[in-house]
Amino acid sequence: MSETSVYNPVARAMHWAIVLLIAVEFVLAWLMPDVRRDTQPVGLIAWHIGVGTSILALMVLRLVWRAAAGAPALLAGPVWQEHLAKLVHGVLYAGFLVLPLLGWANASSRAWTVHLAGVLSLPALAPAGAAWAHELGDVHQFVAYVLLGAIGLHVAGALYHAVVLRDDTMHRMWPRRR
Repeated sequence: MSETSVYNPVARAMHWAIVLLIAVEFVLAWLMPDVRRDTQPVGLIAWHIGVGTSILALMVLRLVWRAAAGAPALLAGPVWQEHLAKLVHGVLYAGFLVLPLLGWANASSRAWTVHLAGVLSLPALAPAGAAWAHELGDVHQFVAYVLLGAIGLHVAGALYHAVVLRDDTMHRMWPRRR
């Protein structure tokens, strides 16, 4: 496989860091208590918010890096696979930007201070008590399930290429050995 057909080391590192953060985020989401009117952002909820803002920041950096450094062209394949790959990647990129913003706006409506990586305080995206932002909590949950489905399609596609087609698609993002 040529060097021009693989993602550069920075893109691969950001991909796998986001994979790890997303795995942690979904575990936190399933383990944390339900968020109710009087819930405070402590414990697992605070961790969920901190990891979510970290995902948002890393996704922004990843998009900036991709715009600056580019990405290798898709490997040749059937047109339907190219379209499906672009669609799934688009959903993943958009979703991992939108999902944290929805959660941040919802947290702002609850008068919670949102921190980047649990450290740097971020401005509120909505006024405390804003009904529209409070409702975004349900949208946040729906988008999370959509993203879970897109992640499933992404992993299934990668496994299809590795196990059935036995092509080099997975090697493009896989960490390189020296």
